[in-house]
Amino acid sequence: MGHYNMKVLQVCKFFPPVFGGIEQVAYDISDGFYSLHSRSIDVLCVDNKSNDSEEKHNYKIFRCGILGVVFSTPISFSFIKKWREIRNNYDVIHLHLPNPLAVIALFLFPTKNRIVIHWHSDIVKQKKLLFLFKPFQTWILKQAARVIVTSPVYGIKSSALQPYQQKLTCIPIGIDENKMPNNVFYESELHKKYAGKKIVFSLGRLVYYKGFEFLVKAAKQLPPDTVILIGGEGELYGKLTTLISELELTDKVILLGGIPYDQLSAYYKLCDVFCLPSIHESEAFGVVQLEAMSFKKPVVSTDIANSGVPWVNKNGYSGVVVEPGNSEALAAGIITVLEKANVLSENAYLRFHTNFTKNKMVESLNQLYSELR
Repeated sequence: MGHYNMKVLQVCKFFPPVFGGIEQVAYDISDGFYSLHSRSIDVLCVDNKSNDSEEKHNYKIFRCGILGVVFSTPISFSFIKKWREIRNNYDVIHLHLPNPLAVIALFLFPTKNRIVIHWHSDIVKQKKLLFLFKPFQTWILKQAARVIVTSPVYGIKSSALQPYQQKLTCIPIGIDENKMPNNVFYESELHKKYAGKKIVFSLGRLVYYKGFEFLVKAAKQLPPDTVILIGGEGELYGKLTTLISELELTDKVILLGGIPYDQLSAYYKLCDVFCLPSIHESEAFGVVQLEAMSFKKPVVSTDIANSGVPWVNKNGYSGVVVEPGNSEALAAGIITVLEKANVLSENAYLRFHTNFTKNKMVESLNQLYSELR
């Protein structure tokens, strides 16, 4: 069978307008295949509403109503029912993991089709869930024809993937550099507001593994003309606000809260360096690094064991990689990058363009699907 008429179904937890890293990848795959190859890659997902719906764009989206969430896992009986109904209408099932609900649906109602697993990360935080779920995880890995990892590091380091090395294919996440809307007016406002300052920008949910407290403390050791802007919302907002005022850094570190999407490009363009201070392997890749690099911004990120983060940002080339959980090292990294910003900026863009575009990701996937004939 020619791979052009191969029918593919992506199975993921959610799908935009519910946004997260995995949802964005799934969207870019379906959208990218249609624009590059006029092929429809349909999607089966849970919706954050309680009712089922079906959408037809250039591809179909089957959205299934949610009952609730247990251990970060959406629960939906209609998802299992819909899977049972459509599972044999496709040649390839492209499964985004972690997603215990989907694996259990496939276990209850197996398919004869080829299964491709997109392994975004191990189940890291939910130890109880992993204990209960492990037999199912082993089962699905055995069933899979191929397992996609987003960085070579992850494939080698992930304990779950050790027995399946021969099935692994590395396809880095790619993004569309022209997707973010320009906002010239807001850009000029920001330039006026921060005139004469060096800007360090950081972005992410304000949660434990993002390591923002180390970035706040690093501000103490940065030159007086340097300002750190942190975008994002989350449970640590209050704690970080208190820390900033205790360290008397209210002029130097600013929590921006959630940044509206139409203002985001203005912050990337404004900054001199982007910082990803994450401290834990829950940060498996760090797509924000790609966003920064696509705007020609050098990156300071951390050398998280078992994570693709330090692979994405190449130390000494597209930026600097420092020890996680170390505010002195972060400050030193930021100072180094500010000094070499010109060269590093060009390199960052080159690295992005060579490895991490949406089209590159789609073409690599197209190649993989065609090998499954």
